[in-house]
Amino acid sequence: MADKNGGIKIIAQNKKAYHDYFVLEKFECGIELFGTEVKSIRGGNVNLKDSYCYVKGGQIFATGVHVKPYEQGNIFNRDPDREKRLLMHKKEIIKLSGKVNQEGLTLIPLFLYFKKSLVKLELGLCKGKKLYDKRDDDAKKRAERDIDRAEKSNGKYSG
Repeated sequence: MADKNGGIKIIAQNKKAYHDYFVLEKFECGIELFGTEVKSIRGGNVNLKDSYCYVKGGQIFATGVHVKPYEQGNIFNRDPDREKRLLMHKKEIIKLSGKVNQEGLTLIPLFLYFKKSLVKLELGLCKGKKLYDKRDDDAKKRAERDIDRAEKSNGKYSG
């Protein structure tokens, strides 16, 4: 049942993070979930928009990761917006904590995916974009789109 990505199946992605932040580094971490949350995630009922992470007491927590309650979960369902603990090595947590505190960077969840049967979260160490950075990125995307459109209309497109 493994797909082309080596057993990785993307469940949710945070597209807004790439619009609002420069992603400097990426880290893979586990996420502590309950059974009904995993069943809900298998159905794709998760949202990473407006989520972020913070370090507290030597542990990393994700806030704003909305997991819709599982329909058949009744009393076993948890709060959909509860803080979820992320699982990383202590050295990585200390490194991230130092960078966040000293350099003013932010930890943003980028992707939530299944790696074989485990739920993993790709965490980005990000720096916020200014308004003019966002405008530059939008202008570049628009220019690339126009170039692609022109190539297709001139008959150079071979697809």
